[in-house]
Amino acid sequence: MNFKLTARVNRSGVRTIRLTLEQLAANASVRKDGDEFVVEAEMEGASARELNRTLLSALRKGEERTTLRAEWTSGDTTERFFDYVLKKTIKN
Repeated sequence: MNFKLTARVNRSGVRTIRLTLEQLAANASVRKDGDEFVVEAEMEGASARELNRTLLSALRKGEERTTLRAEWTSGDTTERFFDYVLKKTIKN
């Protein structure tokens, strides 16, 4: 499945984020917004939960205290995560 990611990453450097996204073969952009980085990407995977877990685990290899607030959208469904925890599912 194709997913669009919009995420805010805290306590991780732009170099670590970009390297992680390259390793995950994501078509992505990263920009700084205050103390956080905003990531917009397109990725393929079996589920939003799997992609979120993979991304956060890879980011935490670079910086243990990294936090991730992510929205994964596929079709008409958006899933919101805080770190590894699914907070909300929205069907449009």
